[in-house]
Amino acid sequence: MTSIIAEKSHLFYARVAGLGLLIVILTTLILNMFVFGSLFIPGDAAATVTSITANDLLFRLGIAVFTLVIILEVVVAWALYILLRQVNKSLALLTALFRLIYTATLAASTFNFLSLLQLIQQEIYLEVLETNQFHAQVIFLMDAIYHGGFIGLVFLGFHLLLLGYLVFKSAFMSKIIGILVMLAGLGYLFDNFAFLLVANYIEYETIFVLVPFFLGIIGELALAIWLLAKGKKISKMEPTKASYEEGVNP
Repeated sequence: MTSIIAEKSHLFYARVAGLGLLIVILTTLILNMFVFGSLFIPGDAAATVTSITANDLLFRLGIAVFTLVIILEVVVAWALYILLRQVNKSLALLTALFRLIYTATLAASTFNFLSLLQLIQQEIYLEVLETNQFHAQVIFLMDAIYHGGFIGLVFLGFHLLLLGYLVFKSAFMSKIIGILVMLAGLGYLFDNFAFLLVANYIEYETIFVLVPFFLGIIGELALAIWLLAKGKKISKMEPTKASYEEGVNP
């Protein structure tokens, strides 16, 4: 009976992690490309204000969905920790913490989205601030959202690097998937440290962004699909040597 419960439990966590990852990836892509990406006009505060004002419901819906993504990120971190703690409990915990810190940066971005909405819609700001000052505040909040994303992805990069290593070292998951996830982590780290260190980053943004972006999408999607399609393999896993050494009871 205990064995049956354990198998169902492992399969449950695999499906939670896989489905959660899949929803997070697809939802984030949609939000960035068709909601925030379409409403924000880089460097043009007036056009951005007009765009958001004309699409108020879409912007608010985007913030609400973004909040749900943040909650789902916590669930994904938890499920992945449960699955991989038998490989190395301490490292699995550190991996989860990196994803939770990344999630905290997403929460900070939510405050900036709400602050931008308040700035645009509250007439008191229009009465107090001159046009140039108002537009400067809008640009400042847009930049805060943009730059906050870079900082957050540094933590996501370390998370994926460690996650890929744990997957690679496990006896019950695909080593190819582990390599893809590690490459995704390296891609994010390359892009975001380039942003911090390269003064003329904007001139090479296409190279710095596109390669890590595709590596990240491929790695995370591969992991999500594997967990959903091959999760039954995890239900048959046996305790590893690391499990006994660290006192884990998977």
